[in-house]
Amino acid sequence: MLLKEDFLNGQVLLMNKDTHWTSFDLVNKTRNLIKKTFNIKKIKVGHAGTLDPLASGLMIICTGKFTKKINEFQDLDKTYRTTIKLGESTPSFDTETEVDITLPVDHINLELVKQTLQQFVGKQEQVPPIYSAINIDGKRAYQIARKGETRELKSRSINIYNIEILEFNLPNLSIEVTCSKGTYVRALARDVGEALNTVAHITSLERTKIGNMNLNEAITIKELENKLISHNKQVVPYETVKI
Repeated sequence: MLLKEDFLNGQVLLMNKDTHWTSFDLVNKTRNLIKKTFNIKKIKVGHAGTLDPLASGLMIICTGKFTKKINEFQDLDKTYRTTIKLGESTPSFDTETEVDITLPVDHINLELVKQTLQQFVGKQEQVPPIYSAINIDGKRAYQIARKGETRELKSRSINIYNIEILEFNLPNLSIEVTCSKGTYVRALARDVGEALNTVAHITSLERTKIGNMNLNEAITIKELENKLISHNKQVVPYETVKI
């Protein structure tokens, strides 16, 4: 049975984030659900690694005293599954923004894709996308980008351990990527497109693994609500919980 003290002393929740939610949304909804369930006025809740709003999948949510473990989880390697559309690009390198560049893809075949992807395995420098949560002079980079302004971002050292092709049906390329913290899959798609003498952006992104923790072990916010309801029949329904 989950008790108030369990969450205050510390819980590590493996959560499956929906698309169109920000990471902050998931943290806030989790916090408010716990507070209303146990009539707690204040509790620390945080996440160990941001996911883009249009991305789904595994997030680690820490409560209470376990928020001190967040840095440990942030350093773990991650695995993602993504679909890249070759021949089209957007300013955000995903579907948040409209396509602004199109280039031919007729010269691309599976063998060329295999050879090109191998170039991105290993330690390397990667320039993050301007549509990212990186802090620039006290502002998030995406806030600057959404105003139509441009900034030059510094490259970061990352490590991509493995890239596996899941499906190739031109212009779509689905891959699984295992990488170090700080890796932007959207930036990888951008760079792969450039290496293939075209452009690219991602149309879907799902995080499936953090360290040895897997998405199939995670629960949705609705499943967390149901679990809490089973221990407290007076819990406020999730639909009434507001950010």
